[in-house]
Amino acid sequence: MSGEFRTIRELGADIRAGRLSPLLLAEACMKRLETVGRALNAVVTVTRERALEQARRAERELAAGHDRGPLHGIPYGAKDLLATSGGIPTTWGAAPFRDRCFDEDATVIQRLEDAGAVLVAKLAMVEFAGGMGYRQPNASFTGPGISPWAADAWSGGSSSGSGSAVGAGLVPFAIGSETWGSILGPATYCGATGLRPTYGRVSRHGAMALCWTLDKLGPLALTADDCGLVLEAIAGADPRDATAAARAYRYERPSADARFRFAVVRGTVDASEPAVRDGLRAALERLREVGTIEEITLPDRPYEAMARIILWAEGASAFDRLIEGGVIDGLTAPEDRVTPYARDAILAKDYLRALRLRGVVAREIDSVLSQFDAIVGPSRGTAGPRLGAEFRSAIRGSFPDVLGAIGNAAGLPAIGVPCGFAPDGLPIGMQFLGRAWDENTVLAAAYAWQARTDFHRQWPV
Repeated sequence: MSGEFRTIRELGADIRAGRLSPLLLAEACMKRLETVGRALNAVVTVTRERALEQARRAERELAAGHDRGPLHGIPYGAKDLLATSGGIPTTWGAAPFRDRCFDEDATVIQRLEDAGAVLVAKLAMVEFAGGMGYRQPNASFTGPGISPWAADAWSGGSSSGSGSAVGAGLVPFAIGSETWGSILGPATYCGATGLRPTYGRVSRHGAMALCWTLDKLGPLALTADDCGLVLEAIAGADPRDATAAARAYRYERPSADARFRFAVVRGTVDASEPAVRDGLRAALERLREVGTIEEITLPDRPYEAMARIILWAEGASAFDRLIEGGVIDGLTAPEDRVTPYARDAILAKDYLRALRLRGVVAREIDSVLSQFDAIVGPSRGTAGPRLGAEFRSAIRGSFPDVLGAIGNAAGLPAIGVPCGFAPDGLPIGMQFLGRAWDENTVLAAAYAWQARTDFHRQWPV
C-alpha cells in the first residue's frame, strides 16, 4: 500500500482499480512523515484528523462513482505559509507563531480539497520565507531542512520541507512558494521537479505575503506531468485575490516526441560551480535529442540588483508591523532579528527605478522568448550548501542567478528538473524558463526530457 516514489497517475490507476486504498495510502504517508520527515526537519504538523476524514470521503465517493479527477485520494503536503482551518497551526516557519491558527483555508488548500486531494501535513519552511535575510540553513524553528540525499546537506529554502518531503518519497506532491528561488531551489537540492507558475496564475489568498509583486505558489512533485496535473487543480481567478488572473488553464499530457527550440544565455552555465557546470553541459548535449539549442546574449542590465531591491522594499513593508512590534526578536536565526531594519533605509526612488527597469526587462525577455520555446540553464548554480555553512556568498555572489532574477521579476513560468549528480552524489538541476502564461510549453519540454532520462527516477537510499 506504500506510495513511495510513485507518480500521481500511477497511484490514481491503482486507486481506481481497487488495488490501493486512499485511507491506507494516507496512513502510510503520515507514518513516514512522522519518522523520516521529522528526521529531515521537513514537518511542522501532521494533519491526521483532517487527512483521515478526507481519505475516507475519497473512498466513499470513488466507490459511488463520483470521481473528482486525477488528484482524488492523493495525499499531499503544504508549505506552512498557507492558512488552514480546523485548529491546524499556520506558523510561517517562525517560532513566535508556532501555535497561531486561522479560521479559513487558503484558496489553494480549498481547491485541492475540491479536487479530492488529501492534506497529510503542513511542511517546514525558512522563517517568514526568508524575508528577514537569512544566511544559513538554521533559520527555522523546526531545525535546518535536510536533503534526503545527504544528512549534512541543506534541502534548500524557503520551501525546505516541501522539497525534502517530495524528494524522500513521503508525499507524491507538495505545494511551495517562490519569490526568488524557493521552489526551484529545494526541488534541485532534493532531486525533485518543481514548477513556478506565471505570476497571477494561482491565487495567493490565505498565503503569507513576502513580496506582493513577486510571490507565486506552485507544486513540487516527482515529474513534470505531476506538476501539470496539480497546476490545473489550483490555477484560476479568485475574487479574494485581485492579482489572480481570469485566465482558464487546462493541462494536457504532452507528447514525448515533440520538438523544441531552446536558448541558452551565454555565461549562465559557466557561472555555476564546476560540478553543476559539467553536469549542465552533459545535460545540454542530451537535450539536443528533443530540439535545437542556440546560445544567446541578453542586454547588460543589473538583473539581480533590480529584483533584490523590489524584494527587500516590499518585504520591509509587508512585515512592517512585525518588525516595529518586535516579533522578529523571537526568530531563530540571529541575522533575521537585525537585517530587516537595514531594509527600511531603501529609498523610494530606488524602488521606483527598479520597477521601471523591470518593465523594460519584461519586454526584452518576452521579445527573446517569442523566438524560442524556452530558455534553458541551471536551476541553481550550486549542488547544495552543507549544514552549518554560511551560504550568502555561494548563492548570491560567486554563483549568480540571472535566470532566477529575470524569471521572477518578469513573472515568468519555469520548471526545474533533475539532470545529473555532483561527484559527491548530490543532485543538480536544469530549468526551462518560458513565456508568460505558457506553462504547457515548459511542462512539455520537461516531459520530453524526463521521457528520455531517468534522473527523476533515481532516489536517495
